Amino acid sequence: MKNIYDVLAGPRLTEKANLLQEKDEKIVFKVRPEANKIEIKKAVETMFNVKVKDVKTANMHGKRKRVGKFIGKTNDWKKAYVTLSEGKINFADEL
Repeated sequence: MKNIYDVLAGPRLTEKANLLQEKDEKIVFKVRPEANKIEIKKAVETMFNVKVKDVKTANMHGKRKRVGKFIGKTNDWKKAYVTLSEGKINFADEL
């Protein structure tokens, strides 16, 4: 990845992600499938001015979808669990 703004696709604002953010200071992001942990860490630290302690990633498989008689599949994507050591990110204030 050449640009850090291409790494993060956006936050995952789900109920599980909100619980992780309140309890463990973990933020969940949807990231590009080609991104590695080092690029994710640099992108989060630069964009949000926080200190990242740990990054864990998970490859998510696309779901099978049916529209009428046609069966297709959504795209595969990657999820990153970012643990913060310093600072805080609050997406509810920015909405």
